[in-house]
Amino acid sequence: MACSISAFSVLQSARAESAGTTKAVQLDTGKISGLIIGQDPEIRVFKGIPYAAPPVGDLRWRPPQAVKPWEGVLQCNTFGPVCPQPSRTRIIQINFDKISEDCLYLNVWTKARNNQARLPVMVWIHGGGNISGAASQPYYDGEALARQGVVLVSLNYRLGPFGFFAHPLLSKESGRDVSGNYGLLDQIAALKWVQKNIRAFGGDPKRVTIFGESAGGLNVCCLMASPSAKGLFHRAIAESGHAFGKTRHLKQTWFGREPMEKQGERIAQELGCADKPDPLAALRALSADRILEGTKPVLGLIEGIGEKGNRFGPITDGWVIPEDIFTIYKQGKQLNVPLIVGTNANEGIIFLPMIPIKTAEEYRMGITAAYGRFAEDVLALFPVSKDTDIRKALSNLLGDLGFIAGARYFSRSMGSVSSKVYLYHFTMKPQGPLGEALGAFHGSEIPYVFDNLDKGAFPPDEIRLSLAKLINGYWVQFAKTGNPNRKGAPFWPVYDAGSDQHLEFGETVKVGTGLRQTAGDLHDKIFTDWRKNR
Repeated sequence: MACSISAFSVLQSARAESAGTTKAVQLDTGKISGLIIGQDPEIRVFKGIPYAAPPVGDLRWRPPQAVKPWEGVLQCNTFGPVCPQPSRTRIIQINFDKISEDCLYLNVWTKARNNQARLPVMVWIHGGGNISGAASQPYYDGEALARQGVVLVSLNYRLGPFGFFAHPLLSKESGRDVSGNYGLLDQIAALKWVQKNIRAFGGDPKRVTIFGESAGGLNVCCLMASPSAKGLFHRAIAESGHAFGKTRHLKQTWFGREPMEKQGERIAQELGCADKPDPLAALRALSADRILEGTKPVLGLIEGIGEKGNRFGPITDGWVIPEDIFTIYKQGKQLNVPLIVGTNANEGIIFLPMIPIKTAEEYRMGITAAYGRFAEDVLALFPVSKDTDIRKALSNLLGDLGFIAGARYFSRSMGSVSSKVYLYHFTMKPQGPLGEALGAFHGSEIPYVFDNLDKGAFPPDEIRLSLAKLINGYWVQFAKTGNPNRKGAPFWPVYDAGSDQHLEFGETVKVGTGLRQTAGDLHDKIFTDWRKNR
C-alpha cells in the first residue's frame, strides 16, 4: 500500500489535527488520516488511498479486486506510485521515483469538516493517451477546487499494455469471454469507491461529476457509453477528448476486440511466451519493464500516419463497451447526464514530433493513405505547397479533424437524449515563450480549470488569473447544478446543432458560432462514409 499504517486511536488523531494531521476517517475497508493545509478554510488532503487490490502477479490483466481491510489508521500523506509507462512519454512534472504496478490509488481534497456537508464531487481522470500520465501531476492539485466547495478526487488507472491488453486466453479465462478494458474497469472501481465512501469526506454521492482531458476525455465518453458505470456519476466534462472517428467497433482496425486480441497474440509471440505450456502464466511472470520494452506503446493519432508500434486504449469488447460507440449514442443508450465538451485552438501542435513527415510529397502520400478518396478534400483544406508549410498544415489538420470536429460531433450526438450540452473553445495562449511557440496547445486549459496557474513556469498576469477564476467557477457551478451559468459570469448557451454556439475562453470571453465548420462538415462526411463502407 502507498500509505503507512499507524495504530493511533481516533482520540490521538484528533489531538494531532492542529499539528497538520486530520482526524481519522472511517472507510468501508478501514480508517485513514490525511493532512491539513491552508487556512480560511482549511483543506483536508488524503493522498494514496487504495481503491483496489494491487494488480500484480496473478491479478495482472484481471478486473480490479477488492482492497483487503486493514487494522489501525492508514496514513495517507503521499501520492501512490505511478503506473508503469514508457519512459519517453513520461510527463516532466511527475515524480517517477515511485513507479509500480501496485498503483491503484486515489486522492481526495475537501474543505468539509464532517460527513454532513454533502458537497458536490468531481472525479478527475488524467490524460496521456492511455499509455502515460498520473494523478500526481502538480497541475492536478485539488486545493483550489476544494476551496470552491467541491470534493475533488483524482485517481491512477492501469495504462498501456497493463490497462488495455487483450488476448484470446485472457478472454477465455475471464468468464465473460472478454479482455482488455482493465484501465476502464479501474476507473469504474474508483467511482464505486466514491459511492461507498465519499460521504466520509463530506461529499454527496448523488452529485458526482467525472471530468478528464485528452485520453481522460475519451474515457469520459466511453464511461458514458458503459452500462457498468450507470448510476456512478451524474454529470460529465470532456476536455479535448472523445471516442468518435474511425474507431470503436468490434472488428475495426484499431481498438476492436478481434484486432486487439490478434495484437495480443503477436505480442505474446514476440515476448517468447506464446509457445509456453501456460502462456498467461509466462506473461504474468515477466517484469513490467520487459513488457513495456516488448510492447512499444504509441499514441497513433491518425491511422496510417505516425509512430510505429502497438496501440492501447478502450476496446469495444461487448461488455464494458457493449457495442459501437456511434450506435450507442445515436440510439440514446448512453448515460443521460449533462455534458461540457470542448477543445483548444492549437490542439495539434504538440503531436508533430510523433509524425515523421518531412517533405510535401511525404505529406501528400500520408494524407492519401489515411483518407483515401477524401484525400483531395483534406489537402484542399490543409494545403502544402512546399516543405515549410508542413508544420502549420499538420498542426491544423490534427487539431481541426482530430479534436475540434470530434468535439462538435460529440456534442451533436447528445441530441438523442434530453440532457443539455455546453460546448467551449479555449484560445488563451500561455504567457511567455511557450505561448508564442505553441499557442493554446493541447492540455493548456488544465491549470485554468484547476486554478493552478501559479504552479507553471511563468508568473501569470491578471488577465490569465481572472480567466482561471472564471473557468474554475464554471466547472464548479456545473458540478453543483448541472448548469455552468452563474450570476456575474458571461452567459454560456446550451449547444444545439441548429445554432451551433459555443463559449470562447480567451482574452475576451464571448459566444461564437460555427466553430471550424468546414473542417467539422468534412469530418462528418468522412466518418459517415467510413461507417457505410467499413
